[in-house]
Amino acid sequence: MALQCGIVGLPNVGKSTLFNCLSNAKAQAANFAFCTIEPNIGVITVPDERINKLSEIAKPQRVQPTTVEIVDIAGLVKGASKGEGLGNKFLANIRETDAVLHVLRCFDDENVTHVDGSINPVRDKEIIDIELQLKDLETIESRIDRVEKIARTAKDKDAQREFEIYSKLRNALLEGKSARSVVFDNKDDLKISNELYLLTSKPVMYVCNVDEESAVSGNKYVELVKEAVKNENAQVIVVAAKIESEIAEFETFEEREEFLAEVGLKESGVNRLIKSAYRLLNLKTYFTVGPLEVRAWTFEDGWKAPQCAGVIHTDFEKGFIRAEVIKYEDFISYGSENACKEAGKMSVEGKEYVVQDGDIMHFRFNV
Repeated sequence: MALQCGIVGLPNVGKSTLFNCLSNAKAQAANFAFCTIEPNIGVITVPDERINKLSEIAKPQRVQPTTVEIVDIAGLVKGASKGEGLGNKFLANIRETDAVLHVLRCFDDENVTHVDGSINPVRDKEIIDIELQLKDLETIESRIDRVEKIARTAKDKDAQREFEIYSKLRNALLEGKSARSVVFDNKDDLKISNELYLLTSKPVMYVCNVDEESAVSGNKYVELVKEAVKNENAQVIVVAAKIESEIAEFETFEEREEFLAEVGLKESGVNRLIKSAYRLLNLKTYFTVGPLEVRAWTFEDGWKAPQCAGVIHTDFEKGFIRAEVIKYEDFISYGSENACKEAGKMSVEGKEYVVQDGDIMHFRFNV
């Protein structure tokens, strides 16, 4: 599954610095607006200690963790929805992503300029929200008139349904709300809404970029952000991009762990962010384990065995017969697939089995 999270925010809030820490790709980070022209894309590994433990047992020839793509999109400004700055191009880049990581500047530093002259992360958030909402409103307005005419003149039920859904979304946007705030009664309505690819329908995580002193407990700016988004059902994470850039320079795991202990962090902000982004997209992981490869596979929470088999190859889903399943804890406890079989810890599941996070799967299929 090619999954993408787009990093957005005003210029000079730390997006490219954070991106560099995430991907180790060296995006240009400079103290002026529109430093990023083309979107930088980095493929990052989702931290998961389970794959390391499975590999220690299986000793495979190769190990393949699961990944998420991070897209660093240039800073938006007021008027981006109308093409200000390089707005239209950047908004198109956001549209292609699955989720949004909204970076907010939550630190004081007179040496780093702010496009609006002062530090106010709530104001900054609202600027981006408004630009995205205006662009979404433009998308809906371009469709709703045509659908309304068909619904009224042809008495087309599908068009009538689309018109109702579009109207709900338009009303929310006109009230200054994001499309994700609209709740639909059923999956079909949600599918119609998703086909619009609205920018504000995407799940969002607010990344508060703080100074080194605030890396552990946050600061007054972070508290303001939490208060502002408390009704959005959104995640808020605190990251000190400057610290993360220092962590990225260490070559060994031991050096990174020692540094984290010195600054009072149990885990790097980058790891927490990646894990949170994975959860934000409602994703889980199952594993395949063998002498050639131990691999993590991404699936959506609630998927059944045939759908998960299709992640490996479409033929696996088409010709699905059954799945042999071992729970992660049992594999670690008994130490091998054969030991799990002998202990009765391998189950045989059919098409209705809902795959669980951490399941070790072996699919039987015939095409």
